[in-house]
Amino acid sequence: MYESYWQQMGEKTTVVIPGWQSMSYFSDVKNPCWFLEPEFAKQVVRLHNLVGNAVTEGRQIVVGTGSSQLFLAALYALAPKDASEPISVISAAPFYSSYPSMTDYLKSGLYKWAGDARSFDKEGPYIELVTSPNNPDGFVRHSMVNRTGGILVHDLAYYWPQYTPISSATDHDLTLFTVSKSTGHAGTRIGWALVKDPEVAKKMIKFIELSTIGVSRDSQLRAARILEVIINSSQNPGRPESGESFFKISHHLMAERWQLLREAVNRGRFFSLPEFQQGFCQFLNQVSQPQPGKQKFTEPLIKSCHLYNYLCNA
Repeated sequence: MYESYWQQMGEKTTVVIPGWQSMSYFSDVKNPCWFLEPEFAKQVVRLHNLVGNAVTEGRQIVVGTGSSQLFLAALYALAPKDASEPISVISAAPFYSSYPSMTDYLKSGLYKWAGDARSFDKEGPYIELVTSPNNPDGFVRHSMVNRTGGILVHDLAYYWPQYTPISSATDHDLTLFTVSKSTGHAGTRIGWALVKDPEVAKKMIKFIELSTIGVSRDSQLRAARILEVIINSSQNPGRPESGESFFKISHHLMAERWQLLREAVNRGRFFSLPEFQQGFCQFLNQVSQPQPGKQKFTEPLIKSCHLYNYLCNA
């Protein structure tokens, strides 16, 4: 979706990596996250400070091979190691379709998928995944269970101004972000976590060390350059050296796509779309409508499996 924008930016995002550069496993031996590239960490902080969507002060940045690896690292870090049974992992339905399979794929003795947070009634500790804006329906989410012993992991992959109004800087214990949703560069495979508790961060770092011996330094350098270009385009929009604001153009693009989608759905009678509440976006400095990057359709009039299959394959 954002490919045309990046094509227009030309050589601004080009990164040249000599053959002798980034040969070591280590990026910064003074940082607890020793495989975190300093330049990438710098641009992550700059980007959050610019957009105003997350507090970075007092947080350890943990880089991962996409937010998927960081999700598993968080479960490993947060699960008690001496418990008599795996800790329950829950999320309010509809939740990201890969959460259950990712949680249970390795059949860990530390954690286990326990389903919908709305119906969760088991006593004891639990990990609740809060995705906001939610994937797949786009609504803003908060924790559902709110009981003693609960641990929250916030997946804010879509909390960027092209998808939803930025109302405040989130201040959570553990928050996940990813380059794939913020800039469109899914193939770069870079995500990051903002972690308040240093001990939790250390355990996440250990998980990544044991599973992949760190994270690609080349990918981090490319991601750092992309974030820097986005920041410059927002701070100095329209200048030849900066280009047009990425967030304003992507917001406009999402608005156009949602208008076309609503027009198409309204012409039929088999699908419907939800109405989202407007809010003031502090970054765009305007009232804006949520326009999720993904959407779950409701199908109140589809009764026949044959009709459903026809519509999906037509």
